[in-house]
Amino acid sequence: MKSAVETLNPTRVRLTVEVPFEELKDSLDAAYKKINQQVTVKGFRKGKVPARVIDQRFGRGAVLEEAVNDALPKFYTDAVNEAELSPLGQPEVDITELKDGETLNFTAEVDIRPAIEIPDYSGIEVEVDAVEVTDEDVEKSVEQLRERFASTTPVERAAEDGDVVTIDLEAKVDGEVLEDGVADGVSYTIGSGELLDGIDDAVKGLEAGGEATFTSELKGGSAAGKEAEVTVKVTQVAKRELPELDDDFAQLASEFDTLEELKADSRKRLENMKQYDQATQAQERVLDKLLELVEVPVPEKLLEDEINTRKHNLEHHQLGQMGLDLAKYLEIQGKTEEEFENETREAAVKGIKTQFVLDELVKQEKLNVNQEELTEHLMRRAASSGMSPDQFAQAVVEQGQVPLLVGEVARGKALAVVVEKATVKDTNGETVDLEDDEDEAAEAETSEAAADEKADEKAEEKTEG
Repeated sequence: MKSAVETLNPTRVRLTVEVPFEELKDSLDAAYKKINQQVTVKGFRKGKVPARVIDQRFGRGAVLEEAVNDALPKFYTDAVNEAELSPLGQPEVDITELKDGETLNFTAEVDIRPAIEIPDYSGIEVEVDAVEVTDEDVEKSVEQLRERFASTTPVERAAEDGDVVTIDLEAKVDGEVLEDGVADGVSYTIGSGELLDGIDDAVKGLEAGGEATFTSELKGGSAAGKEAEVTVKVTQVAKRELPELDDDFAQLASEFDTLEELKADSRKRLENMKQYDQATQAQERVLDKLLELVEVPVPEKLLEDEINTRKHNLEHHQLGQMGLDLAKYLEIQGKTEEEFENETREAAVKGIKTQFVLDELVKQEKLNVNQEELTEHLMRRAASSGMSPDQFAQAVVEQGQVPLLVGEVARGKALAVVVEKATVKDTNGETVDLEDDEDEAAEAETSEAAADEKADEKAEEKTEG
């Protein structure tokens, strides 16, 4: 077999392949065998029909077609490997010549990963937000914890802002009650904004037994996005009471004995989380600077596929779960369809360029992924997906996505190499040590989870008590 490569553009090539006919022998034998198992010829046992009879009865052309279809993938792969190409997607194959007993010639056009030259990136400089935790931040954090330990007491008066009301709801569209438009015994905090627009004004001033009707656009369900006439009936009004902010509260809501210790812990956790945000910001900004340094041509077909995938995931997964369609989503976001298209294209281009550049860095820096790194990444992905590590790992293996996870880890390591060589300063002009940020972030994640779990346990104990 002989092959030649013609570069059509930086991301597409045409392979021209010439195959001597003798190299088709194995595929021809396989074609005769396959046809033998599919046909019946009087006078011959099934599977024992001679090749000359198959040629006479069914035509040599049918055999050649079967043989060529069988052989093409192998010859194409051999040509790709010989040229050391990295194809993207399926090739467009055209058989240019097929002479029985002489030769098979074909061409294959395919998109390829472009050749990328990574310049010196050690001079990258970025600025990130300074880590600053104010007294107001701490007070807000403690107040949120205080809210979790609020108690309610039924009262015999009209509902006010901040009260917790128990309500029954009924929604009608065009005068018909929706099948999923009835709910009883719903607990709602007035002013929280967690239900329908207009419900606060409707229930304020109502006592237990009071009823009101208002119009609102439904946010979810079978009639999401439609105007509905909603009837709300208040069955109970309860006053919400927050615990006093003192040492007793600290002991109630945490492992600390004093309010000052609780506040100090809140400050430390907020600092850790802001350092994590700072490290994330540094990575994003270093990546942007790196992409500015590298010329990366993007294959048009790959780009269109990526755009379509992003749209599909948004419309059929993310928006579908929220009961929204694309038109409603754009209305909420205040975007035109043209703006959405442009933003999606820009994001897709950046995503493809990022993968190309970081993959090239993985090769350039000779980075490998060990089992521990892969397991750690898998655990994080499992947590974000809401699945257990075992369930997530099983799904990854069954769907053949292990190489994708390995690629994600490798690209993360490549970006870390670039970030390590970059100069990162905060808005106060101070140099940022990102290794410390990563350590603090890990500590913050652990302590935040532990604190939340502890608070939930204590809140539950208080409720049961």
